[in-house]
Amino acid sequence: MKLSTKGKYGLRALVDLSVHCQDEAVSISSIAQRQEISEGYLEQLMAKLKKAGIVVSTRGAKGGYSLAIPAGDIMVGDVLRALEGNIDPIDCAGIYGECAGADSCVTKYLWQQINDGVNKIVNEMTLQSLIDESAKGAC
Repeated sequence: MKLSTKGKYGLRALVDLSVHCQDEAVSISSIAQRQEISEGYLEQLMAKLKKAGIVVSTRGAKGGYSLAIPAGDIMVGDVLRALEGNIDPIDCAGIYGECAGADSCVTKYLWQQINDGVNKIVNEMTLQSLIDESAKGAC
C-alpha cells in the first residue's frame, strides 16, 4: 500500500496536535511550522478530519484545532480513510463479487488476505499508540 502525503502528513499533524494540545487549541501555523507542512495543505487535511469528527476547530485569538475525542479512541484506519478514501492495497473486483471470473480466480483469496491484513493493522492501532511510540524516540 502506498499512502499519499495526505495520510502521512495527516497522521503527523494529529500526533503533533495531540502532544501540543494541553489546555487550548493548536494553530495550523504552529503545526505546519513544526512538521514542515504547508499551511494551506494542512488546512485541507484538517477540514477532512473535522468532517470525519476526528478534530474540532475553535475560532478566535486562541483558536485552532484540538482532538474531538481522546487519542486512544481514534483508530489510525479511520484517519487514513478520512484522508485517503479506500485504503485497500489491492483493488480486485473479484473480492467484491463484481468480476465475471471471480468464482474461478485463484488469486482472489490472496488479494483478500492482503487487504484484510492491512485493514486489521490500521483498525487496531490507535493514535495514542503512535503518540507513545513517538515519545520513545524523544530525549
